[in-house]
Amino acid sequence: MDIVWEGFKYGLLLTIMVGPIFFAIIQTSVEEGFTAGATVGFGIWFSDLLYILFVYFSVAYAAELLNNKTFTLTTGLIGAAILVAIGIGVYLSKPPSFEYAIETKRRSSYFNLFTRGFLINTVNPFTIFFWFSIMSTIVVNNTLSSYQAFLFFGTIMGTVMTTDMIKAFLAKMISNKLTPKHIVLTRKITGILLALFGLGILLRVLF
Repeated sequence: MDIVWEGFKYGLLLTIMVGPIFFAIIQTSVEEGFTAGATVGFGIWFSDLLYILFVYFSVAYAAELLNNKTFTLTTGLIGAAILVAIGIGVYLSKPPSFEYAIETKRRSSYFNLFTRGFLINTVNPFTIFFWFSIMSTIVVNNTLSSYQAFLFFGTIMGTVMTTDMIKAFLAKMISNKLTPKHIVLTRKITGILLALFGLGILLRVLF
């Protein structure tokens, strides 16, 4: 098995999935610039790294947790509530003035941007299920060595980080062509979609 190629494929699969992470990076980059969008990305990547370490060093424990209905229900409800709250907050919050948005200057602190990305990724139950399925189907089933697992996950993260940076860069590039209505619409759509993702998680864990 070509470890690097497999890692690239799974990284590409993860990055093309349109979810709350995608819209968080795009909206932030449009309104506050490339650096702000990249900082949100750093929060997301750090969350992914923690999940990778967790499932790698405690596969059996992770499996037990994921098979525990109380745990999945609780985490699903909490994650859904946080995503809905973030979505409502984005929808209701006032966008920057048009002149400020066109300059795409960072308004939020790096800590707030990092935390936003970290929370959106961490509270999404899909994230841990994704990493656990990768761990069980690829790493465990193929009995990869520590070096092979490091290379595999490193390739996945490298692919995700590169494509997320490209998303942030392209969003920043098109921001110069946006009108005030576009800025407001981008924020409204992002807020609605984040809330809908949260509601989708809620429905899945309940039914």
